[in-house]
Amino acid sequence: MNTKNIAYSVLELAFVSQGSSVATTFKNSLDLAQRVEDLGYTRFWLAEHHNTISIASSATSLLIGNIAEGTKKIKVGSGGIMLPNHSPLIVAEQFGTLGTLYPDRIDLGLGRAPGTDQITAHAIRSDRMHAVQNFQGEIEAIQQYFSEDNKHAQVRATVAEGVNVPIYILGSSTDSAHLAAKLGLPYAFASHFATSQLFDALEIYRREFQPSQYLDKPYTIAGINVIAAETDAEAEENFTSLIRMFLGVLTGKRELLQPPSEMTDDFMMLQHNPSVKDMLRYCFVGRKEAVKKQLERFLEQTGVDEIIAVSNFHGHEDRIKSYEILAEIMEEINQK
Repeated sequence: MNTKNIAYSVLELAFVSQGSSVATTFKNSLDLAQRVEDLGYTRFWLAEHHNTISIASSATSLLIGNIAEGTKKIKVGSGGIMLPNHSPLIVAEQFGTLGTLYPDRIDLGLGRAPGTDQITAHAIRSDRMHAVQNFQGEIEAIQQYFSEDNKHAQVRATVAEGVNVPIYILGSSTDSAHLAAKLGLPYAFASHFATSQLFDALEIYRREFQPSQYLDKPYTIAGINVIAAETDAEAEENFTSLIRMFLGVLTGKRELLQPPSEMTDDFMMLQHNPSVKDMLRYCFVGRKEAVKKQLERFLEQTGVDEIIAVSNFHGHEDRIKSYEILAEIMEEINQK
């Protein structure tokens, strides 16, 4: 018997497919947000990446505004803003503005990774390593800017004071689990690509959690990859685009998201490469029944409060279909 209603959300990287364009990618992102809003998804988060030809979500806060403007009720936010790339004051001003324009709909997910290579990270913010080492202090600075108590401070983000923009801590290792627990903030783990420390991070966060003015008990979100289709064969074919993407990450080969191809022996061998296999551990691929079985096992093992799904398809309508199937699965799971 399922004792809690598990939320389900979307993580959008704004992937640029081979043969498409950045403009079309942005149009498709908005269309996806409008579709999943109607399907009952809780939130639509956009990631921050830089200097990557296949990912167009570099100006994350601008895309959040575009998605929020084109939707009505779904929560829209960052998954995440890579805080060492930015001044806390600017982040507070941007998200305070978004939170004022779209009340009670904006989330601020914060991570400490660069979201790019080190050379580009230095070009974004030359003192970022100091910010990495002071991640807690930078988060607390943002919280202060959002506080109504900051109105007497010498430096203010006046558009943010008193605005409701919940902060989420993102992590891909155990480091941020300690911090999220210490600050009493919700915690999202990037298990859609960083799989090895998921259970350790969840255990640390739950064990060390300290209630705060923001949250009275732990709240966990886990990232997963979902490639669902009408048939297993169709899903596996679409899965080849994701396999090639992960291989590109590991080899440093930068290319647009490639069209699917037949699941050949070479692709099967790639899946069993130790590094690729580890990154693909929480990829749920197949027809509805197969994905549901995999997802139920994941939810039972992790006990997370929410899943946030990445579905990187070359074809937009195929991606829409996958999210439709996932919504059906989650409705069935939550009705148990």
